[in-house]
Amino acid sequence: RGAPIRARSGAARAASTRARARTCGWNDTHGTRGSVLELAKLATSTRGDVARTRAVEPTSFAMGGAPLRVAYQGVPGAYSEGAALAAYPDAETVPHEQFDDVYAATENSSVDRAVLPFENSLGGSIHRNYDLIFSHNLHVVGEVYYRVNHCLLAMPGQKIEDLKRAQSHPQALAQCEGYLTNLGMVREAVDDTAGAAQAIAEAKTMGVAAVASRRAADLYGLHVYDEGIQDDTSNVTRFLALSREPIPPTNSVDKPYKTSIACSLKEGPGALFKALACFSLRDINMTKIESRPMRTNPVTSTGAKQSMQFSYLFYIDIEANMADENTQNALRHLNESATFLRVLGSYPRDCSQL
Repeated sequence: RGAPIRARSGAARAASTRARARTCGWNDTHGTRGSVLELAKLATSTRGDVARTRAVEPTSFAMGGAPLRVAYQGVPGAYSEGAALAAYPDAETVPHEQFDDVYAATENSSVDRAVLPFENSLGGSIHRNYDLIFSHNLHVVGEVYYRVNHCLLAMPGQKIEDLKRAQSHPQALAQCEGYLTNLGMVREAVDDTAGAAQAIAEAKTMGVAAVASRRAADLYGLHVYDEGIQDDTSNVTRFLALSREPIPPTNSVDKPYKTSIACSLKEGPGALFKALACFSLRDINMTKIESRPMRTNPVTSTGAKQSMQFSYLFYIDIEANMADENTQNALRHLNESATFLRVLGSYPRDCSQL
């Protein structure tokens, strides 16, 4: 599951594509040249009734009016929990230890949605989640840009100069490196920002601080010794909301959309240039491109005299709606030069301002 599909006979490809479309909901378009349009039609017809009853819009409730159960990675007070509540304010948040657990819980219907980090303005992409989204049958149904505001938390009754060690996730420590260096604090990496706060509170450890959110301080009874301690104030993480069902594409002038895809390309000069031209020729703006080595057959050689090279999978975000014929034409065009093409989701853009 999730492995790229290699070339097969035309009849086999077409049959396989139709079978996937029926069972997976327009997420694999390798095969017939008209498959992108077929899958777009599928999302607005056969999937439409299911999607409406399951309320796939990012701010909605689950079936029967009960709050959505939304999974995130970490413990209560983590920034991922804050992003989940920003996406689904009335949801019941469900913590999980690892990213893999979040995907599994969503896929097996233990929860309704997952909210996971995919990139940070300072630390870059979270590669693990790019790999996992490709190997699971989930769909992107929304995005949240969440501002990270690091605080220095510790047991009450101390002075800031008494704090000699700082514990947090490695990325959080790196984002506050200048501040912690000025205080002469030794940095200790742990698995989770809120987990560091929880551990300090449970052990009542003195002289040790956690770099975490204000919500973590409130939850675990710690004192906030300083706030906004990150070296760069423009610290924002982009989270994606995932669901078992895609959002049926609908033309909406008031609500701009993004579409996320994954593809691999035929080898040859200018292959990536030609692929991206499918969008630029139609005035479709690309907002992100990420390349990852293929998980199957990652290293290839095209001949005895050729050196080895990696085969890549490209993740691409475009400002476009799958309900738009212009977008469908672009993906049809891309499919001609792709060895694999999968639509990960078409969903409302987060247009919030910094």
